[in-house]
Amino acid sequence: MKKSNTTGLLRIALASLLVATLIGCGFVASVPWIRNADNNQVVNIGDSIFALSGEIQDFLHDWSGTTFRRYSVSGAELSGGVLAPSIVSQYQTAKNDNPNITTILMDGGGNDILLPVITLFDPYDCKTQWYEWGRLSSSCKNFINDIYVDAVNLLNDIHADGVDKVIFQGYYYTKWAIYNNLDDLEEAIDYGDAKLAQACAYSAANCTFIDPRSSINDGDIIADGIHPATSGSKKLATLLWPHIGPLL
Repeated sequence: MKKSNTTGLLRIALASLLVATLIGCGFVASVPWIRNADNNQVVNIGDSIFALSGEIQDFLHDWSGTTFRRYSVSGAELSGGVLAPSIVSQYQTAKNDNPNITTILMDGGGNDILLPVITLFDPYDCKTQWYEWGRLSSSCKNFINDIYVDAVNLLNDIHADGVDKVIFQGYYYTKWAIYNNLDDLEEAIDYGDAKLAQACAYSAANCTFIDPRSSINDGDIIADGIHPATSGSKKLATLLWPHIGPLL
């Protein structure tokens, strides 16, 4: 077998292992849900940035001296997806458990971009190669525009349900990992964060967007190139604290 073929097969195997590790059977790589907390009016929904280690919420619990509900799941896409409960469905579950929700802490949209890049060889061309001179493809922009619509729809639904406040955490830059060159996603993350910030601003919800790009560096990310290390989780919690702390 040629070396290039061996390398390609190794990358596929490593990508598959990553997805299996992160997603497992839906909850394997997620900290447990918190369906009954000290403060049931505050609810976290989202993906593995919150759910893989749970450290962001651990810091917020520590600093506030109270707990709030958590439904975030590793591998979750914003709307739809077959690998994990979507963020839309997490919100529905939280409402079914207890509809008295005043505050939502969330993220969303990252896996919609990342999973196709890792597992399907980037069908929307969201990685920007060196020869593209930092220009994001129109196919990736169109794809992210669709994610924007899903985000606005969810935020409008949250507002219609009477939720007072949404705190929407954006995404930081991923870094190089052995299975994929995830630092080629800078332009997609820039465009994606801009669209998520617009969704926050233009939806009916009372929504604050938190942009972590200038705060998180490579040393704050674990070896998979995606998820926050303890230092990264603490930085993210610190960014969130001025907005959510007074509501706890």
